[in-house]
Amino acid sequence: MSRMIGYTLTLGDADAWAGFTTVAMARLTVEERAALAWAALRALDTPEQAEQVAEAVLSFADYPLPTFLNPMDDARWWASFASLKERKAYALAAYEALPMREQMAFRNHISEVEIAA
Repeated sequence: MSRMIGYTLTLGDADAWAGFTTVAMARLTVEERAALAWAALRALDTPEQAEQVAEAVLSFADYPLPTFLNPMDDARWWASFASLKERKAYALAAYEALPMREQMAFRNHISEVEIAA
């Protein structure tokens, strides 16, 4: 890994850093990668720079697109990219937009799922 970081810094382009990511995922543990990320963010000049880098890495899903074929498949696909904050916001908004009868049916469904688990 020490040679890999040297090669990456020498090349310094996006492809080199993408390659570094691939090798780091293969060669380092989760804890080592987390420590490396922590150290790199701490090495930036300001907390704002660290925030900008973190935001770039933690790209959010944005709003869901209209569905065309299967709404549940599309919703699950969108949710796989969404942040926890986005999933909570859209879940609550969608629930609140349901008619009362559908809200009750949803609550019953959730209760059944919870009991089954």
